[in-house]
Amino acid sequence: MPAASFYARRIARRATVLAATATLSVTGLLATAPTAQAAMPTPVSAATARTYLASLTVKAEGSSTGYSRDLFPHWITQSGACNTREVVLKRDGVNVVQDSSCAAVSGSWYSEYDGATWTAASDLDIDHVVALAEAWRSGANSWTTAKRQQFANDLTRPQLIAVTDDVNQAKSDLDPAEWLPPRTTYRCTYARAWVHTKYYWGLSVDSAEKSALQSVLNGC
Repeated sequence: MPAASFYARRIARRATVLAATATLSVTGLLATAPTAQAAMPTPVSAATARTYLASLTVKAEGSSTGYSRDLFPHWITQSGACNTREVVLKRDGVNVVQDSSCAAVSGSWYSEYDGATWTAASDLDIDHVVALAEAWRSGANSWTTAKRQQFANDLTRPQLIAVTDDVNQAKSDLDPAEWLPPRTTYRCTYARAWVHTKYYWGLSVDSAEKSALQSVLNGC
């Protein structure tokens, strides 16, 4: 694709995301996803999340030295031709059709982070709620590669979710003290999912991260 066309497409898509977010903030009409929408595993309740959070080790975030995404083998084969990304796209979408290679060729996806709806799988990233680099700095640097692979492909905990790619890229590897979903009505679920994941995997939190999570969870 010519660079100019690609750039124009990205600008148009960003405008769509911003328009959806603006509509949400003004009307609240996008506060809930379509009823047919599937979802990631339900995180623990706010009360349980508060209990979990109180038990997490609080320590300064570690260094990113030595970190590489390759140390967290992800999008591994789950069954047949389907890898983790395709499983999540199928799970989180509506009327998703997959080809013989398990690639999603049609469907509809509602991005919980920003309230946007997409009809092309290429417009979606699969977000690690607790980013791989964040996990590395919170204790995963001492794990085996096998354990990091399990974490990066965890379909059992609320750790993977299909969201607008630009929003996921804006999040990067930031923790809740630095980034929360722009769709404010999803922040409680996000905080519950974050704590649930860190608790299960035995990861630490830093003081600013813990304070931000407490603030969100106290409002749930």
